[in-house]
Amino acid sequence: MILAIDMGNTNTVIGGIDETKTYFIERVTTDQNRTDTEYAVTIKNVLEMHEIHPSAIEGAILSSVVPPLNSTILRAVEKIVGVRPLLVGPGIKTGINILMDNPKTLGSDLIVDVAAAIHEHPLPLVVIDMGTATTMSVADKQGNYIGGVILPGLRVSLNSLSGKTAQLPYISLEVPDKVIGKNTIDCMRAGIIFSNVDMIDGLLDRMEKELGEAPTVIATGGLARFITPLCRHKIIYDDALLLKGLLILYRKRRLFLFASASSLLRFPFSG
Repeated sequence: MILAIDMGNTNTVIGGIDETKTYFIERVTTDQNRTDTEYAVTIKNVLEMHEIHPSAIEGAILSSVVPPLNSTILRAVEKIVGVRPLLVGPGIKTGINILMDNPKTLGSDLIVDVAAAIHEHPLPLVVIDMGTATTMSVADKQGNYIGGVILPGLRVSLNSLSGKTAQLPYISLEVPDKVIGKNTIDCMRAGIIFSNVDMIDGLLDRMEKELGEAPTVIATGGLARFITPLCRHKIIYDDALLLKGLLILYRKRRLFLFASASSLLRFPFSG
């Protein structure tokens, strides 16, 4: 089993996974003020909660969109499981051709999502990741990462609505029974939920037109389970998609390092 960690702007996902199953998925708050020891305690508690001994962890990998916290998380993991995690970043072997203006600026979570989706689903495909921001990443029929869309996430939209208006309260996200609300809270919920549903359906329509065929659509992220059942398009929900992608990249990296080491042993004085 490997320890796979996805550090987002709002939440950090901690999971245990191997080729046979996903052992656990937990979400904790991302906090730049926490120390490596505090994160180490959190990781230790998650493992204990699922009755997993640190010795069962063969390795670890980290995907992060919060660079200032990278070294903190790397040290925290090393304190608990005794191994230095691989860090997903520029230069790591993904096997995916990234056809972007500047591939180095592509978020590591996006490429990890697509790597997992390509491994399990037919091309072309679209991966929807609903977190702090909602992202839609597109891979063409040849498996190239060709671009995507970034838009405000549900909670960002909801918090902005409540924070910028005097009489609209902060509310929980729940799916209303009807589009036409009868009170302020139901009106807000209907606006946030159904506008996101129609926005995703509309973007998928446009992407299908540009691709020239209907893509496979996969959704992940903590908020996707609220939205995808309401969409017109067939959308496959996979909460463990990013963890699967991290496992794939971890194995590829280990194979690359093994091959490099074997080459050095065979030709130690080449050049």
